Amino acid sequence: MKNSKTKTAVPKLRFPEFQDTEAWKFKELLKMSNHLVDKVGDAIYPTVSIAAGFGFVTQKERFGRDISGKQYKNYILLKKGDFAYNKGNSKKYPQGCIYELNKFDVVAAPNAFICFRLKKYYIASFYKQYFQANYHAEQLKKYITSGARSDGLLNINQNNFFSIILPSPKKEEQQKIADCLSSIDELITLHSKKLDTLKDYKKGLLQQLFPVEGESIPKLRFPEFENDGEWNQFALGEITSVSAGGTPLSFKSEYWDGNIPWMNSGDLNKKKIFSVLKKITELGLKNSSTKYIPTKCILVGLAGQGKTRGTVAINYIELCTNQSVGAIYPNTQIFVSEFLYYKMDSMYKVLRNISKVEGGRGGLNLQMIKALQIYLPKIKEQQKVADCLTSLDELITAQSKKIETLKQHKKGLLQQLFPSQQEVIR
Repeated sequence: MKNSKTKTAVPKLRFPEFQDTEAWKFKELLKMSNHLVDKVGDAIYPTVSIAAGFGFVTQKERFGRDISGKQYKNYILLKKGDFAYNKGNSKKYPQGCIYELNKFDVVAAPNAFICFRLKKYYIASFYKQYFQANYHAEQLKKYITSGARSDGLLNINQNNFFSIILPSPKKEEQQKIADCLSSIDELITLHSKKLDTLKDYKKGLLQQLFPVEGESIPKLRFPEFENDGEWNQFALGEITSVSAGGTPLSFKSEYWDGNIPWMNSGDLNKKKIFSVLKKITELGLKNSSTKYIPTKCILVGLAGQGKTRGTVAINYIELCTNQSVGAIYPNTQIFVSEFLYYKMDSMYKVLRNISKVEGGRGGLNLQMIKALQIYLPKIKEQQKVADCLTSLDELITAQSKKIETLKQHKKGLLQQLFPSQQEVIR
């Protein structure tokens, strides 16, 4: 960045046709936009909110209902292509987030948002990418003096907000960059839809490859097993052992950072456990109720934050668990571990329902797990079902990796196509 009255910068990466053109100038948002203050009054429009990481959503989608109430008439009128700054801090956007309205034509936005419309020289889709990359955050930090207010909003006023400076390349270069990044967004969306299709297909298969409640034969069966008759019913406690773990004392440093993998209920979301972050020592193992469990146990969330209770995983390394994880031990004579994993995974709602507590958080216990009724076919059919679903999981994993690769590619491009924030605030 040059030390002149008008700040300028040159991004690391420019398209060939712009390499010999002038450096980018920076301007205050105040000079680049019009502050939107027109209220909706009595006109009826969809009421919206902003969800960090998603953008504009209807209030019904976010809160389950319209929360505007008597304040509706004071909501701000927004049109497609307009922007709004949500002063609510979040993990992804600690200094608040800015989104372009592009899914709706006209909406009513809460007057707690700072709303603006870019002037004609500026391409909305270019600045949409800039804002979503959170490049405005460093400039807003200096205005945040004491975290969030009692209403959860950051104490940033309109003058502070409109004083941030933004890059202002020529309109043609703005459009070129916007088109490039938008094409990557389209690819990400396309692959995300494919991922959703695979997940929906798996969900449908799970419902058909296992018997529904009250039946002992699944709706869909591989041809070679169609004449094998009904599946046999067992209580889990009849065919395997179940245990829970424990947690070494957290203030005993000699119990932690050893070589023994130790998982908590949060790790269940990995579904297939090949590694965990935390490790304990032999001393920690000896002086707590945790215990080693073998590979291919079915792991069930007995308790935990949010949706963790009832979440199921399977471990492919020997490890220890905390007290919020129940382990169903393998029994190769009776069941294929992967088959039981997929069956248990399909029972999430059942596990949640049997562990509900009115007015409380609820929780599963080992007796509940042991009492669960499971239908099992012969080992060969179990293996066939497990192999089918494992193959589908591998496709889902590969598709997820494609999406992550595209996101990382875009992130790298953003860092080169826009000047760094250190240059801006220097």
